[in-house]
Amino acid sequence: MLANSLRKLGETALTFIYPDVCQVCNQARATAPGGYVCSECWRQVRFIVPPMCDRCGLPFEGEISDRFECANCRELDLSFSTARSAVAAKGMVLDVIHRWKYSGALWFEPFLAGLLIREAEPALRDGGWDFIVPVPLHPVKQAEREFNQAEHLARHLGKAAQIPVQLNFLRRINPTLTQTRLTRAERTKNMTGAFAPGRDKASIRGKRLVVVDDVLTTGATTSACASVLRTCGAAEVCVWTVARGLLD
Repeated sequence: MLANSLRKLGETALTFIYPDVCQVCNQARATAPGGYVCSECWRQVRFIVPPMCDRCGLPFEGEISDRFECANCRELDLSFSTARSAVAAKGMVLDVIHRWKYSGALWFEPFLAGLLIREAEPALRDGGWDFIVPVPLHPVKQAEREFNQAEHLARHLGKAAQIPVQLNFLRRINPTLTQTRLTRAERTKNMTGAFAPGRDKASIRGKRLVVVDDVLTTGATTSACASVLRTCGAAEVCVWTVARGLLD
């Protein structure tokens, strides 16, 4: 309720100060339904297309037609079956995600949710998936941020794909460090023991689940979630995120 009120308040204030103005370039016309991103800035979005890693969806620059697994997946013991992202986490998109998550720019949500829905909904609809499970935040971090970005994205995707969202399968029990500045090894260590089953863990057995988050880089966070779900008997766990961090 608080997040919805803040979003409405933010949109009202933004329309008053910058009526129908793109909040990326601050020049062209843009409206609330599009997340205040104009058509010209929208063209900066880089959608992820093949070739890509068959496991984690990391895009590969070059010509390759065979299925392959990237070095990141070969080095990590990932618990999800596959992970896919809609766009590359770079430039304008990454800036918008950071402003949305950390600076209260809630008006960008329709834009980001739209990117995820565009790519994920056709892949998930009628695919036999039982529930969408957002990556949970620790209660302390959620209180600071006042919303869970993964939960918001999950609700948008669930409505579009007609898959129910389940908030009680997972809980975050450790207030982990932000992954952004950590190395691959540090990310995996940081996520060890971070999640535990939620109060509805008995309902996980035999279900095919979709874990949703905003950004995937090494897959350490979503794999930690998938590991808990698999331990509780999930038949399969895949991952969808808005953006994919590109490894160096």
